[in-house]
Amino acid sequence: MTMRPTDLDRVKALPLFRKVSPETFRDVTAGAFLQRFPAGTTLLMEGDPVDFLYVLLDGIVELQGTWKEKDTTLAVLRPVSTFILAAVVLDVDALMSARTLERSEILMLSGQALRRTMRQDAEFAMAVAEELSGCYRGLVRTVKNQKLRGGTERLANYLITQRIRQGSKDTLVLPHEKRILASLLGMTPENLSRAFASLASHGVVVHGPEVTLTRPEALERLARPTPLIDNHMPPQARVLGKGEVESWSEETGYA
Repeated sequence: MTMRPTDLDRVKALPLFRKVSPETFRDVTAGAFLQRFPAGTTLLMEGDPVDFLYVLLDGIVELQGTWKEKDTTLAVLRPVSTFILAAVVLDVDALMSARTLERSEILMLSGQALRRTMRQDAEFAMAVAEELSGCYRGLVRTVKNQKLRGGTERLANYLITQRIRQGSKDTLVLPHEKRILASLLGMTPENLSRAFASLASHGVVVHGPEVTLTRPEALERLARPTPLIDNHMPPQARVLGKGEVESWSEETGYA
């Protein structure tokens, strides 16, 4: 569907467009669509050409990769998130597949219009660069986490991060089913179950999707989180872009 005036106001508030001129906003949103997809919809397949930049405004999207008979979850996105931005900027095929995990509302921006506008407007090009930089730094954190930590340490740090994101409460709700969580942490479901069992001695009690941390200090001593791998930004009142998330500092707030 084409965008209504109320939809345009929502899009103008996104980090990519906050500082652009009305003319730039008009140019980059020319031919844009706001689509609502049911759960389980495949938005694109890896190897496909990418004609649009996707912006998730509502719902949940899973990014996946496959090789032979294997598949893995690369990321699970929640609003507000852009995805396939690097492929759009480079005008190359997608390296990931994307599908909705629940009913989702997604803004689709013309890749051709985005690239053209980047060449014409330095302020908008800078906003795209900041978003891409945030995505890259998030990827570096993921790679370091998986290469430098064992499975139990990865799970412990994941639980600490979720505790902060859910308001620093001692009981949190896992945001993904355990199959997806295992894939995100680079583990098999069986290894994830063993990691949860090993954390029992550190005060981790699991009841279905609910996890209670009875001794968060003990869990933190095991996890040894570091800002060079982990981003423990608490919930924010406004929508943030990936660059803004990465500019946040535990010591000073925003850098």
